[in-house]
Amino acid sequence: MANIKSAKKRILVNETKRANNLPKKSVMKSSIKKAVVNPSEETVKEANKRIDKALKSGIITKNKAARAKSRIAKSLNK
Repeated sequence: MANIKSAKKRILVNETKRANNLPKKSVMKSSIKKAVVNPSEETVKEANKRIDKALKSGIITKNKAARAKSRIAKSLNK
């Protein structure tokens, strides 16, 4: 456990941020799975929207977003 006051605060802030990001990330993953399993126009749009939202809020990185969108597009084009 941290002894420094600022380190203790960082631990609390990180826990709060993780608790807020976890449901958003879960929804994003679910929409990606739906788009890959059943690739229709609306599921792909929904998944891309969720990916963009997660990217904008810093939940995922730029490369992860690009990779996920590419995989979804590949499944749609099959």
